[in-house]
Amino acid sequence: MKYWSPQAWVQGEWLTHVLLEADETGHWSDIRPHTPAHSVEQAIRLGLVLPGLVNAHSHAFQRAMAGMAERRHGAAPGDDFWGWRERMYQVALRISPEQLEDVAVFLYQEMLQCGFTHVCEFHYLHRDTQGHAYADPTEMSWALVRAAQRTGIGLTLLPTLYMHSGLGATALTQAQRRFASTPDTVLALQQTLAKHIDQQQLTTLMHAGAAIHSLRAVDGGAMRELAQALPTQPLHIHAAEQSREVQDCLTHLGQRPVEWLLEHVGLDKRWHLIHATHSLPHELQGLAQAGASVVVCPSTEANLGDGVWDMPNAMQQGLTWSIGTDSHVNRAWTTELLGLEYSQRLLHQQRNVAASASVHPSSAAVLFECALNGGSAASGLPLGGICKGQRADFQSFDTRHHALLGIPAMHLLDALVFSSPHALPSQVGVAGRLITPLDSASAWTRTMQALWI
Repeated sequence: MKYWSPQAWVQGEWLTHVLLEADETGHWSDIRPHTPAHSVEQAIRLGLVLPGLVNAHSHAFQRAMAGMAERRHGAAPGDDFWGWRERMYQVALRISPEQLEDVAVFLYQEMLQCGFTHVCEFHYLHRDTQGHAYADPTEMSWALVRAAQRTGIGLTLLPTLYMHSGLGATALTQAQRRFASTPDTVLALQQTLAKHIDQQQLTTLMHAGAAIHSLRAVDGGAMRELAQALPTQPLHIHAAEQSREVQDCLTHLGQRPVEWLLEHVGLDKRWHLIHATHSLPHELQGLAQAGASVVVCPSTEANLGDGVWDMPNAMQQGLTWSIGTDSHVNRAWTTELLGLEYSQRLLHQQRNVAASASVHPSSAAVLFECALNGGSAASGLPLGGICKGQRADFQSFDTRHHALLGIPAMHLLDALVFSSPHALPSQVGVAGRLITPLDSASAWTRTMQALWI
């Protein structure tokens, strides 16, 4: 498949009059700038082209509660992550495999429409609503696989280990009964998914790794057992999201979460720590030295009142990071990058914080490149942008859109992030093929009515 763009973001810079060619496997095989449009009449014309991005942290079922947890409950004057979690359990306990598929289809469509072309699904809804194993233990996982295939988005599925309710606990609560798993059951899920991906020749679009919910949900022995069984697959874990979580780790383990993981687990490039919000400079340095990465989710972290990640120190250490939309109160990568930069500006009372930690003068360019490279690592697939051998994912923008109209060519990425939140891609491609949107609104509405009315 051949495409032509008047301007494309290629390996960290804008190139003009670019011919883009994808091979039969869905990877870029040729990138030729300075190619006159008239010389490649058979190529599909695109607008301004950026690589597709990886949404590196998703709980798809939580899309069904976006906007539904914004009221204070009870007489207490405040609200926090732990109160939100109880409301999240209400959805987790009700949603069926069919409803999960409907929600995921709607969500993945939204992601594609915003320029996310791959999603890492942190998946811990394993059992039925009563907490019993399904006849097919992969029942809920298949719902997510089907949703990805129906929409065309790439998927890294991360069956998640979840064993107890908190540090010092030995079991799950009744509200967590659908999450119950062991290293053996998670490995069985991962192996079933990996076999399916291989047999169905889906390796370009899909990958199977694993996740560990958190230190509060999994003990060190089980964590190491799972990690040792998956020597090359991506491994994701929530860590240091909440200050209370840090205090609980200090109380029960004698160390902060990231400190404990660095000393007791043997972190390496397979590991991707979700949030790491309350990490100290020496912990960020340790993660960078280990080759591990962080996934920041600015909109969810702001929505839940988690806190602000130490981006300047992370970038000074050369730490790899990506972005995710997590609970899906937002689904656009532009809003995530904007939120990340603006949180830093408010905290440090400075402008262009991302650019200050880099040689590149554009904060948007620095943020985008970090999210692009970190997302590829988090997915476990070659999704590092418009470069030979990388998967041919892209998002194309119409520069005649009112939000981009009149912007000088070299400032278009800056405008997309900082002044054009409503400028969505006009075309999106995954593995070299243009995506055709589905009509998923009626199924979504039906599922929302069943869950909430």
